[in-house]
Amino acid sequence: MENEIRLEAFEKMLKAIQEDYETTECKMKQLKEGGKEKTATYRQLMGNKLQYQNMLSLYKIYGLLDEESK
Repeated sequence: MENEIRLEAFEKMLKAIQEDYETTECKMKQLKEGGKEKTATYRQLMGNKLQYQNMLSLYKIYGLLDEESK
């Protein structure tokens, strides 16, 4: 029972990270198209994106994420 709860929590967290990564990429693209790459918002989004990438990379290293997933 406890393992099922932990797995469900992991899956929920993974989905949230993947969605946040996608949203962040989209926002960054919009700002870049508007020539706003040097804004504080863009730089904060870049930091968030790098954090999400790092987390997803760790999931891949430990075999918790499919290779074709982001």
